[in-house]
Amino acid sequence: MSRLAVVLSSTLLAACAVGPDFTKPDATTPDGFRMAEPGGDATSIANTPWWELLKDQELQKLLRTALVENKDLKRAVASVEEFQARLFIAKADFAPKMDITSNAPIFGRKTNFLFPGFPNPFNYYVQGNLSWELDIWGRIRRSNEAARGDLLSREENRRAIVLQLVSGVAEGYFDLLQFDMQLDIARRTLKSWEESVRIAQARLRQGMISKLDADQFEAERANAAAKAAEFERQKVQKENQLSVLLGRNPGQISRGRSLTEQVMPPDVPPGLPSELLQRRPDILQAEQDLAAATARIGMAKADRFPKLSITGILGVASPQLSRLVANETAFGQAGAGLAGPLFNAQILGFQQRAAEAQARQAMAQYEQSVLVAFKEVEDSLVVVRTVREQRTAQLQQVEALRSALSLASLRYKGGLANYLDVLIAQRNLFEAELALMGTHRLHLVSIVQLYKALGGGWTPEEHPPVQPLPVEFTPEKS
Repeated sequence: MSRLAVVLSSTLLAACAVGPDFTKPDATTPDGFRMAEPGGDATSIANTPWWELLKDQELQKLLRTALVENKDLKRAVASVEEFQARLFIAKADFAPKMDITSNAPIFGRKTNFLFPGFPNPFNYYVQGNLSWELDIWGRIRRSNEAARGDLLSREENRRAIVLQLVSGVAEGYFDLLQFDMQLDIARRTLKSWEESVRIAQARLRQGMISKLDADQFEAERANAAAKAAEFERQKVQKENQLSVLLGRNPGQISRGRSLTEQVMPPDVPPGLPSELLQRRPDILQAEQDLAAATARIGMAKADRFPKLSITGILGVASPQLSRLVANETAFGQAGAGLAGPLFNAQILGFQQRAAEAQARQAMAQYEQSVLVAFKEVEDSLVVVRTVREQRTAQLQQVEALRSALSLASLRYKGGLANYLDVLIAQRNLFEAELALMGTHRLHLVSIVQLYKALGGGWTPEEHPPVQPLPVEFTPEKS
């Protein structure tokens, strides 16, 4: 028996798995990002944990809640657990399979054996069946490679959902802060227009202005009221959206710092483009999908070859339960089985062609993921690079318009200017303040989007302060 085991082991080790071996695809990467700041630090912002990038304490609480309660993330974690079990199932194919059957007759008995060495339905018997497929062509090995690729793909998908969740909650939170400040601006402007309308009505009664002038002030007041209602609606809808990300029913969202008080790093270096291929979870997921698809080509090809199996039967049988363990009641058989395709050989050939086509699809998906990744990074970099200049210019614009409104109001009350000067100054200031809040939000969101585009996150050994994250799952290597 030991000699047989040595021969079988040598045969399996010498056998090679049919089908192509997976190799990491070559991807052309530029030397540097086109829109990166020249002479910046080579360390990418993506190496920064999110709890160090997003310093608002209330935002961090929301993120921790989302990482525990978000339903999409829970589904992704369960998917990882599912494919971990599938990998264990695939590994079990290497080992022999044995099952046990038994029988206890009720309606009658006959002799020991109708056929020498085998029980019959009228015997008491216990039978063990052994089956062991010899992986000569590597079908089981390719099956394990495919299962491992599927598992790692699901793990990268989980990482992608975590990154998307962190960026989604952060962007939604900044949107909410923007609506808060724009609502305050609209309400403050509404009060100012109400005062202007009151003065205009008094002047109308005194015959100092026409009905047309008073109607213009009333129209601007109504515009501010409509804007306030719009921001109120958007604020509640954003709270509802964030509640879903937090895995709870719609409700009020707590706030920390205001939009203009948020702290973001002054420099956001993207690092090297080659690092992107090692960090982006969607690229790594596409790579593992390609590995699994490549392994399935070998599985389909191995199915076209005969399968060699060792089978055996061992048991005891007797028409009398009391004699079931006697020496003459034992039976058994062992042998080798060979099974191969005959009439379905053409079908198996098409299955191999289908597997090869799936691998080409996976390769195209990988290449597309790489292109999209570089595009998203460049888009985020150009926003980060230009939004600071835009915000500086808008701050100057708002200060100038506030001064212009103050002068126009004084001149109007003193009878030195007409209503049109005040109306234009007030309207321009209102729109400029709303636009400035939008630019503040765009600056914060652009950094978060760059962080996401770079595949930012943390290593499994790192944990956020105060409350630890869910344990990172590390798939077993085959």
